Amino acid sequence: MSTPLDRSATALNADALTAPVRPHLVREHANRLKKGHPSTAGDTFAWVLISGITLVVVVLLGVALQDITRAPAGVPIAITVVALLVAGGIGLWWRLRSALRAGRERRYRLQGFAAANSMTYQDQVADPELPGMIFSLGADRLATDVLRTTAPLVEFGHHQYLVKSGKHAVTQHWGYVAITLDSALPHIVLDAVGNNSVLGSSLPVSFTAAQRLSLEGDFDRYFELNCPAGYERDALYLFSPDVMARFVDHGALFDIEIVDNTLFLYTRAAVVTLSPSMWVWLLDTVAALNMKIARWERWRDEKKPEPAQPQPLAAGEAPPRAAMQRGVAREGRRLRTRMRGVWIVVGAIAFGLVGYVLQTV
Repeated sequence: MSTPLDRSATALNADALTAPVRPHLVREHANRLKKGHPSTAGDTFAWVLISGITLVVVVLLGVALQDITRAPAGVPIAITVVALLVAGGIGLWWRLRSALRAGRERRYRLQGFAAANSMTYQDQVADPELPGMIFSLGADRLATDVLRTTAPLVEFGHHQYLVKSGKHAVTQHWGYVAITLDSALPHIVLDAVGNNSVLGSSLPVSFTAAQRLSLEGDFDRYFELNCPAGYERDALYLFSPDVMARFVDHGALFDIEIVDNTLFLYTRAAVVTLSPSMWVWLLDTVAALNMKIARWERWRDEKKPEPAQPQPLAAGEAPPRAAMQRGVAREGRRLRTRMRGVWIVVGAIAFGLVGYVLQTV
């Protein structure tokens, strides 16, 4: 396992997040970013919106002046209407302009913060190639504010995608942390109980009940663990009591997914922020988890075909665990999912039938 992150409050250089910035440097940074992806830059949409608002205000002014000034007493009313429209237009224009400036400054600060802490920064990554569940859903997939460390490889970012339903479309937003592991592991999902609602899990995907595994202690109060059928013993090995305690202490605010060689932490809240204390907490969380999952590199899938042995084994002798081939057998690579909406429809139909029966009795 790679060396855990060493990012204490004293080691982290957070000056770029809070120090005063020079406006011309922020503008130059924004121009450099825009050259990398001019067709998807957020500024383009904002300026189009500002131009549209300006045009609407001008048209409304023309209509108001034309109608109101025809009356003898229309001039004072016209002046009042014009003043209100101009004030409203200027106020909206100023708010949009301020939002643009804040976004540019935010990206500039994150770039400086990444450089000062041996990280890399990308403001946008279209259709990110990550194996987690949220990265294969919807359309117009986009990761933003992506920061990466190198030892170990950890990625912090936000992800969004568009979910269409008929004529309506909703953009889903996630914050995530992706920790690269030294080897592939079975597909395991820990659904945090604390961020669920009365409608159920906050995750966009649900899993069959047969894959639910109950663990010892009070771990089930914090997480619902799902693992592929036949991998229950492996999950117990990976989530030993000390590992479970560390996840409860540091990861209970996140939904967690292990897929291929990556551990994901998911949240609906912002992950990449300009708060130094938030970054200290995030990096300490990653370091704490890394310290406990170091043993995972010793795990081997007994269901995967064995590599050729240099010497034949005696009858009934099992190969040493260290000699087993690394990787995951096909049946353990992905959990079986189910459509959550089906049960909602079934429940609605059943409720309707019960109501109909009660009315006819």
